[in-house]
Amino acid sequence: MSAVIALRRPAAADGPGTLWAGHPRLPPSPWAFVDALRSQGHADLGSLALPTLRDEAWRFTDLAALTSLSLQPAGRAGAVSAADMAGFQLDEATTRLVFVDGIHAPELSSRATDTGGALVANLPVAPAEHAAAIQAHLGRHQPAGSDVFAAFNTAFLRDAAVVLVPRNVALVAPVHLLFIATQAGVVTHPRCLLMAEAGSSLTLIEDHVSLQGAACLGNAVSEIVLAEQARVQHIRVQRGGAQAFHIANTSVSMGRASHYRSVAVDMGAQLARHQLAVTLGEGADCELDGLAVVHGSQLADTHSCIVHAQPHGRSRQLHKCVAGGTARAVFNGKVKVSPGAQQTDAAQMSRNLLLGARARIDTQPQLEILADDVKCAHGATVGSLDGEEVFYLQSRGLSDSAARELLTYAFGAEIIARIPVASLRLQLQQRMRAPTGGRP
Repeated sequence: MSAVIALRRPAAADGPGTLWAGHPRLPPSPWAFVDALRSQGHADLGSLALPTLRDEAWRFTDLAALTSLSLQPAGRAGAVSAADMAGFQLDEATTRLVFVDGIHAPELSSRATDTGGALVANLPVAPAEHAAAIQAHLGRHQPAGSDVFAAFNTAFLRDAAVVLVPRNVALVAPVHLLFIATQAGVVTHPRCLLMAEAGSSLTLIEDHVSLQGAACLGNAVSEIVLAEQARVQHIRVQRGGAQAFHIANTSVSMGRASHYRSVAVDMGAQLARHQLAVTLGEGADCELDGLAVVHGSQLADTHSCIVHAQPHGRSRQLHKCVAGGTARAVFNGKVKVSPGAQQTDAAQMSRNLLLGARARIDTQPQLEILADDVKCAHGATVGSLDGEEVFYLQSRGLSDSAARELLTYAFGAEIIARIPVASLRLQLQQRMRAPTGGRP
């Protein structure tokens, strides 16, 4: 059953719960704990409203265009051809889980013959022997009642990607989770749960794409759990259509001496917002690299919070934004060192490139230090293309536009080069060359 969802902030006279009035609940899940999570999501929706510019964390991100839409869940998955899939094919990923308009597409998915006992499955059909592990983590790392979009995702949790890597198992080939939007006027709720047991390792590619340019909403939630000494490389790509909206919440919980490496790239959507929260255990190490490329009237907003909860943790973060036309990019990055998290080593840098006078980038790196034996630093730069560098390339025979395109590409390519999957790097490099042209 499907129904139109009117996304709006309730008037002052409205009572709790009216925001989602009339939206039917999903049929019961095969898992009782999923039904319990859905109920909690609905309860949270009853007390939460869509954020506005009056909310500090959203003061640069206007949701007016989103709230004017009427969106509906997909009654069925749209058609995806072999030619469509070819544009997102990653040769290195022998295991692929595909969701079309929020619905699992087994005919488009594939699984390697030897995965060392790792589980890569759609939630409703995950084997029963993994139920306890899934129940222990699903919905436990994204704080309940704190974010209306996360609550929306949980209330309508249906198909979801579940990945579990057993103890001391190392997956050589990356796992590709591909979420495809094909229909206009549709809201989807991509969901991902990754559990990396002690000593395990893998590369996970979380890929959000669109096959059409019309308005739709992808409302994603990912929970990533690393046990002791686990190692995870998480590549997150958003390349939605020109009128798409993409809202995402990612929560990462790191066990003792674990290592989490993330590369996040936003190169699509009319409005994209990603909220990333990472909590480090004792001796954990995380590296977060991000790139947002916006042009026209696009907006990309990244909020991150790295919490050093235990001693001896190390974190590094580099986030880059490129904005042209009248586009806007936002980066708010917070590093928090909790009491007792001594000998923390944290560094954060925000570097930003403006391609014209009408583009805007708002950056706010933050430190909150509640321990006294730490080494922490942060910084931010915002600038335009160097005129001397443009002139130098022109003197070597490049046109003004070609020189600007090359310099813009080089600025973003530093982040793309850190993606360990060659075919995905190539796809993003080609897209990086296309959108802004290095011009105002």
